Amino acid sequence: MPAIDETSCVLRRARRLAAVGALALMASGCLSRSPETTGSIDARAPGEATARRDLGRLAARYEADQGNVGVALAYAQALRATDQKPQAAAVLQQTALRNPRSPAVLAAYGKSLAEAGRFGEAAEVLRNAHSPANPDWRVLSAQGAVADQTGDHAEAQRYYEAALKIVPGEPTVLSNLGLSYALAKRLPQAEATLRQAAADPRADGRVRQNLALVLGLQGRFGEAEQVLARDLGPAEATQNVAALRAFVSQPNAWQAIRSADRSAKRRAPPSGT
Repeated sequence: MPAIDETSCVLRRARRLAAVGALALMASGCLSRSPETTGSIDARAPGEATARRDLGRLAARYEADQGNVGVALAYAQALRATDQKPQAAAVLQQTALRNPRSPAVLAAYGKSLAEAGRFGEAAEVLRNAHSPANPDWRVLSAQGAVADQTGDHAEAQRYYEAALKIVPGEPTVLSNLGLSYALAKRLPQAEATLRQAAADPRADGRVRQNLALVLGLQGRFGEAEQVLARDLGPAEATQNVAALRAFVSQPNAWQAIRSADRSAKRRAPPSGT
């Protein structure tokens, strides 16, 4: 495995703690999403390797039948998983125009806009994705992710809590909520929420990896490594925890997360693109 720049890897992922559930510790040698993430729209989305394998097939299916919502969503997901976010947003924009009343489509489109740094557009799309009389938990969770990305963690948590009233105990929403608490530096509450999420049989490895992150941020690296080893194996878990330890040991770690997040927003494409 090639050498990694541990600090830059951690910073790159840590700044996306709230990015539609976008943080995970991955077996690539550095910290992590996805938004992928543990975001409620695509918490069970395929990893990058699977997405790359399927991308060509999905592209061909989409070109042959652009009106097929399932194919369009799967293709956009594969584009997002392979870091082709502007292309994913373009696919979802067309799908949303064809399906203006579909909460799943609008939620995915809003999330894609948020990942591209187009937060104002994302918030507007998500507001139109459902009505107060008929709320959709996926949309509420995506709205929470957008609020987290703009730094309004209290508002984000209200969205997640509203989603949990519809789907109590849903691990993807709990994971987003836990990461929101972490960004707000409420680490014990973040840990408790993520432990609840990770205990659910529906939770995948990304939920457990988010728990490991929060344990590491509290300096409990041994526990974090044990959690990671369940999905990554001992060697990769050790490597990931070493990167996290190096980052957390910096006296300005939290400020670095904030600075990296602001830098990412400055580099985001303008809303008109």
